Amino acid sequence: MWHKPRLMTAVSDLLLLAGGVALLVAAVIWGAPRLRLFPLNEVLVTHELREVRHSDVQQVLSALLHGNFFTVSPEAIRLSLEQLPWVRRAEVWRKWPARIEVRIEEQQAAAHWGDGQGELVNTFGEVFSAPLTREQPLPRLSGPTGSAGEVLRRYAEFAQLLKPVGVLPAHVALSPRLAWLLKMENGMLVELGREQAKAPIRVRLQRFVEYYPSLSETRHGRPIAVDMRYPNGFALRFPASAAQEVKGKK
Repeated sequence: MWHKPRLMTAVSDLLLLAGGVALLVAAVIWGAPRLRLFPLNEVLVTHELREVRHSDVQQVLSALLHGNFFTVSPEAIRLSLEQLPWVRRAEVWRKWPARIEVRIEEQQAAAHWGDGQGELVNTFGEVFSAPLTREQPLPRLSGPTGSAGEVLRRYAEFAQLLKPVGVLPAHVALSPRLAWLLKMENGMLVELGREQAKAPIRVRLQRFVEYYPSLSETRHGRPIAVDMRYPNGFALRFPASAAQEVKGKK
């Protein structure tokens, strides 16, 4: 190789070119934050927002869109956006040459959660806090910490089973002892109790549906509560006397 001057010259030129490119890249990386190069000219939210307020998004972006295309932090913007009410997940990325794009996945409320402190359950069974921006006829669910997904799943199951009687649960509650209680849209309470192998919750609720049309025809009037915890029957409670109870058998 040392005896081939032309080859040595070519290699030397190539090394000089590579060094020049490396210096140029380093200069851009080092100098871009200090010079007004590659400014951001546009921020695009990729789809329409229904629950998240545009003013809240704008406030986050205004606080974090410092520097230029290379120095702005998409991760910092994402983390801040995900702290906003109604934002379940956010994605932020750069779009050459001068744009930041934002995609926001909004929470979809399926029910109120708990004792009315502003918590909601989304369609994934996750609890979140956000003010309702419009009137929504949502049921109320409650249960021990970490049970929101199971309670939401059971609500959907109960609502399906109750379709024949045309009355849905307004409130589904799971107690710390894992007993189920329904409050219907008409105010009637349905005690289902705990899951049992010999008398599953589903079977007990189907029995309630079977007898529901006859409940308004009792000589005491319509009951305020129906206790379905019995393996083969039920008990009715009426408003005239809290102690008054009528038992029925299947």
